[in-house]
Amino acid sequence: MNNIKNIGIGLLLMTGLFFSSCSKDFLDEEQTNAFSTAYFDTPEGLQALTVSLYGNIRWHFAFEWSYGTTLYGTDEFTNANDLTNEMWNKYDNRLNPSGATAATGAANGNATSPADLWDQMYFGIASANTIIANAEKVIPDLKIRNRCLAHAYFLRGFNYYKLSAQYGSVVLQTVPLKGVVVRNFKRSTEEQCWEQVISDFRKAYSLFEGEVYTYGKGVTWTKATAAHFLAKSLLFRVSERNSKWNSSYKDADLKEAIDACTYAIGARGALTPNYSDLYANWTGIDNPNEQLSEILMAAGFNGDAATAGRFENRTFSFFTPQFSNFAGGWVARGAWIGAMDFQRCRPTEYSYAVYDHVNDARMWKTFKTVYGVTTVRTPNPNGVKLGDPAIVMILNTKNDNTYNAYKFGSVNQSPNWKDDAKRLPEWTVGSRQTPTAGALTSKTGQFVPNSLVLYQNGTYVAPSFGVSSGSVTNFFAGINKVDCGSRTGERSNSNRDGIMARLAETYLVRAECYVRQGDYGNAMKDINTVRERAQWKNGENRSYYSDGSQAFKTNPLNTGTLATNFINANLDMNTYYLSNPNVAVTTAASNLKLTTFPANLPAEDEAVLTKIGAGTDYERALHFILNERSRELLGEFQRWETLSRTGTLIKRAKAFNTEAASMITADKHELRPIPQTFIDQLTNEDGTNLTAAQRADWQNPGYK
Repeated sequence: MNNIKNIGIGLLLMTGLFFSSCSKDFLDEEQTNAFSTAYFDTPEGLQALTVSLYGNIRWHFAFEWSYGTTLYGTDEFTNANDLTNEMWNKYDNRLNPSGATAATGAANGNATSPADLWDQMYFGIASANTIIANAEKVIPDLKIRNRCLAHAYFLRGFNYYKLSAQYGSVVLQTVPLKGVVVRNFKRSTEEQCWEQVISDFRKAYSLFEGEVYTYGKGVTWTKATAAHFLAKSLLFRVSERNSKWNSSYKDADLKEAIDACTYAIGARGALTPNYSDLYANWTGIDNPNEQLSEILMAAGFNGDAATAGRFENRTFSFFTPQFSNFAGGWVARGAWIGAMDFQRCRPTEYSYAVYDHVNDARMWKTFKTVYGVTTVRTPNPNGVKLGDPAIVMILNTKNDNTYNAYKFGSVNQSPNWKDDAKRLPEWTVGSRQTPTAGALTSKTGQFVPNSLVLYQNGTYVAPSFGVSSGSVTNFFAGINKVDCGSRTGERSNSNRDGIMARLAETYLVRAECYVRQGDYGNAMKDINTVRERAQWKNGENRSYYSDGSQAFKTNPLNTGTLATNFINANLDMNTYYLSNPNVAVTTAASNLKLTTFPANLPAEDEAVLTKIGAGTDYERALHFILNERSRELLGEFQRWETLSRTGTLIKRAKAFNTEAASMITADKHELRPIPQTFIDQLTNEDGTNLTAAQRADWQNPGYK
């Protein structure tokens, strides 16, 4: 978004709840702000504060917490060799109310604390409370007033949604604290919290002016945005995690959620035809694909330093394997590759296996499987040239025996690497420049310095390759949804928007509501809408690949050696045909549509259902939707809350996340610990400190 200004103004209102873990530098930053709270008693000030609400959501893309609290410890992602947030994935004793530091066993000082999300959400809530309290008396123009109120109710609802989803019952502070320090807060019940979330989204939904875009160039919050999150909050209230108290809400909430989804779907129209346009075809700052009607909510970023604010997009660092290490220098780091190789989020076996490898285009438009040679190493007995494939990841299936006898790994990790030359099969003859080619190279038996395969002899062997230290691999196929080639340096921040909600999820939310009503026919229709978009279209080149690295084509850095490195590193190809060796080169359309539901599901889904023991129609349908959410929304920063909501987190983490399986515990890890820094500051109404028993009562079960 281009004109989001005064980012951080809302953080002036830091009182009461927020004293517990503010850092000194944040306080210093705040004190230098040119505005006082009196500014918010003017129409201009309140509108500026409304615009600043967009800055609060940038936080979700800013640092290690982006993946630690949302993706780790689930069925989809586990930690790679970097252990910064390992405790969020393993659920060990370092995931505790006090937070992890290097002194208490964290790998480094960047580990996420349970207080990080807690504090930031309440910062935004404070700003929203000020708008809600002042709008009627400060803004005479009804249209402008309602616009400000719609945004304030939405942001407050969204932040309480995040708090309730993570921590369960929290503090509901809905009026400004006006400079006083309050320490005798009361914790509301989960039922009260979800009622507040739903009430705020209902008000936002009623106040937004349809699909009117009011702030910034990017996709901003509208009535459809509020409808989407209203539906999600209603669905959360009636889901399994709240089963002890939610029975009286189910019928009405499911009907209202379906109606809200129907509005959003009708207001925004059809899904974007090409899945790649959502993420892979990102060509630069504020490109048209950031304004697609499917996108319901995004955190706005751009290259303007004046709007950078305190939180910038760092997510490009977290999904890429450590190629600069295991590649042995054949592939170098640089701005021409749209991601840093910080190897935080390693896909689990489930995240590869849940796809139909032949017919689901989403897999091949999401996983990056080929890197080109940017530096020719010596000795080089195999004659590798710049632009040859340097890293090749073959994502085959469990029943594929093509590669049983091949050697895979990294040449720099074997003392006999000249004798252990990794070769692609001879049937890859063909030109990679031909649009319909199924090959990576025109050279028979092409040597590849680094290669990986998922399965050999029916065994999942991918984690055995590329280990740089310890026992966890740094060699895996990363995903491309946050890659950014517009960065001005190797470690510079990303300039692309962060998508937070889109219409495909709305269809899956509505499908789940239908499932909970026992209406499997309408559920299948919504699921098929999503799956139809995922099919290969007639004429598509299945071996073609793109990602946000392509923005480097117009990056001012793209000169001289850097331009050459971009050309060599980004080969615009995937390993579709290597991974599906029995598929002939084709540009025919594929078919993913279900014909029955929830019986006779695709083989990849039946394998998942068998492993987790889903037997009833409802269980089969629910877990199929969870699988479909993986295929559609992989890495989109919401998996943990979805599994916690549906009561499936423990079962699926134990089944598919090796690192989490031994320590994740029922009735504890479906909620996060309440920050100890907050609890320790609380007092009774008479000002006395809480007793040890009272402090323990504030904490979620199992944490101490």
